[in-house]
Amino acid sequence: MKVYCGLPRDNLKDIPKLAKAAEELGFDGISFGELAHDSFLLSTLALEHTKKIKVGTSIAIAFARSPMVSAYMSWDLQRMSDGRFELGLGSQVKGHNERRFGVQWSAPAPRIKEYVESIRAIWDCWQNGSQLNYQGKHYSITLMTPEFNPGPLDCEQPPIYIAAVGEAMTRVAGNVCDGILLHSFNNKRYVDEIILPNIEEGANSSGRNIEDISVSGGGMIATGATEEQVAQQREICRKRISFYGSTRSYKTVMDMHEWGDTCLRLHEMSKEGKWDEMPNLIDDTMVDTFSVSGTYKEIGPSLKERFGGYASRISIGLPSDVKDYNDVGDLLSYLHK
Repeated sequence: MKVYCGLPRDNLKDIPKLAKAAEELGFDGISFGELAHDSFLLSTLALEHTKKIKVGTSIAIAFARSPMVSAYMSWDLQRMSDGRFELGLGSQVKGHNERRFGVQWSAPAPRIKEYVESIRAIWDCWQNGSQLNYQGKHYSITLMTPEFNPGPLDCEQPPIYIAAVGEAMTRVAGNVCDGILLHSFNNKRYVDEIILPNIEEGANSSGRNIEDISVSGGGMIATGATEEQVAQQREICRKRISFYGSTRSYKTVMDMHEWGDTCLRLHEMSKEGKWDEMPNLIDDTMVDTFSVSGTYKEIGPSLKERFGGYASRISIGLPSDVKDYNDVGDLLSYLHK
């Protein structure tokens, strides 16, 4: 099992040294979400200051960017890093697309399928000189003149992953992507009964097997060097569960454990601005269902039990204190076996 690292993003000036530390500790990769900072910029900083570790967006917001924009940025980062960049894309939900990014919303699964297909068509044009002629319902990309063509790579093209929660998006990942980034708002029953069968269906529809699709994550991890740190991380998980659980499109995940009514209540509270009160609806059983908890020294077997049957990789955060690095290094060695 490969282990990726999430880095603190409070100060972009710290990214170079933190990325170096993650590489020296033995992490297999670094992944950057896109919350308050651009994930391509964060990836650039990490790639520029490392030599071996994989670095990727996990995720970059797709529909707020043209496929051509994402194609250019990914191509440049792959060339700069000699093949260490990974493109992870996500749709985001309707409200953020329309009200935060100001872009038109449409059903995400067919749209992101075209998004991935069009990027591959662009890359094929650059790599192999094929005529660029992608025609879809959502994207029509047909123009590439020599002065705008960055030319072929000397390494492999970047792998493309998409984030998925629902059945349709999961099938798209299996159909057209190299891998799937499972949402942290997830539980084992939902993965087993919904996610994996739909990945397999999507893969089979394109002549592939589920083994051809890299699966990342599928839940939250609350860990640290001490029990106190683990308890703090569990409270962060509780807050995140209440946040994601307020999204009605994620209700199917809550329904697996008959918590759909909680989802609806959380949604109403979010509209009322009761963000600080929402975690009170998430009891310890819910936290345990959506996360794996334990100190660095003890959590290894639980991580293998939870993720080992299907996940190609998982992600844990970089310790904030360097004195805890040895414990993390031992955990990585265990998980790499």
